[in-house]
Amino acid sequence: MSYLSTLQNDMKVAMKAKDSVRLNTIRMLISQMKNAAIDAREELTPEQELAVLSSAAKKRKESIEIYEKSNRSDLLEKERQELSIIETYLPAQMSDAEIEKVITEIAAELGASSMKDLGKLMGESMKQLKGKADGKKVQDIARRKLA
Repeated sequence: MSYLSTLQNDMKVAMKAKDSVRLNTIRMLISQMKNAAIDAREELTPEQELAVLSSAAKKRKESIEIYEKSNRSDLLEKERQELSIIETYLPAQMSDAEIEKVITEIAAELGASSMKDLGKLMGESMKQLKGKADGKKVQDIARRKLA
């Protein structure tokens, strides 16, 4: 079952439960997926749907950071609620230890040993960890590994 059909089913459940926050978040995600499909001029693959969900989660995380710095608790709580709903559709995120293990293996394969190799290491790491780990976290771990 695709992410889009799952979202559409969950939207019906949220309507019946009168859960407005969940309903509005799901509607926003469906809209973003449909817009991405229009832009691509074809049905989205599960990987593309996952990319839309990941992008939405990333935007919420960035907004949360900004609202925390500017003491906007009213907007902060809304973004946190939306993020928690979006994260229910994303695959489970890997732990730091799991990410470090994967990066260590990739670095050994590529022969990456200095900061000059960060680009190669990040490129291959993100291919393998896409959707499973936050890019910022992967970059931090990769930098520590090469330092």
